[in-house]
Amino acid sequence: MSDPSEHSAPEAGAGERGLPGAGLVKGLAVTLKTMTRRSTTQQYPDVAPELPPRSRGVIALLEENCTVCMLCARECPDWCIYIDSHKEEVAVPGAARPRQRNVLDRFDIDFSLCMYCGICIEVCPFDALYWSPEFEYAEYDIKDLLHDKDHLGQWMGTVPPPPAHDRNGEPAKEETSAARKAAVPAARPTAPAVRPEPAPGEGTP
Repeated sequence: MSDPSEHSAPEAGAGERGLPGAGLVKGLAVTLKTMTRRSTTQQYPDVAPELPPRSRGVIALLEENCTVCMLCARECPDWCIYIDSHKEEVAVPGAARPRQRNVLDRFDIDFSLCMYCGICIEVCPFDALYWSPEFEYAEYDIKDLLHDKDHLGQWMGTVPPPPAHDRNGEPAKEETSAARKAAVPAARPTAPAVRPEPAPGEGTP
């Protein structure tokens, strides 16, 4: 025989649902409450929107910081960064032979493929890439979304300054290393001990 309590469970649940149409009444109540509020429409494009300080608009390039390490292009999941370079010899005074350095020839980002993940900015070890809050760079032709290094360098003027360091947070690595060096005094070279000369008449036996 089946347990009678199994058949009574659905009946109890049906009574807890309430009257039919209660959900519709709640929805209309929310609609009426919203209709009485004043609208806060932003008058864009006549008035510029107030964006958060860490908005992801467009990527800017600081060319003098780029060492052509290729980390940004390798880590990009969309493969939308194209870099070309060549090597030049730099004569260093006092060195036995000239050194070689990479010179950036091409740095393009195809924003028609970019998904704005920010991985390229995070992996850059020399702070050559930055986020700019500018987002008004739509084009009629998709080919114009390929920004070269000169175009990316122009966005550096729109990059906001970094936020102030949190006083309650951990100190920066540069501050920690500088404080550690200042706390440890520099080791001074000690002069060799000089053996005193024996007085007249005091010879060794």
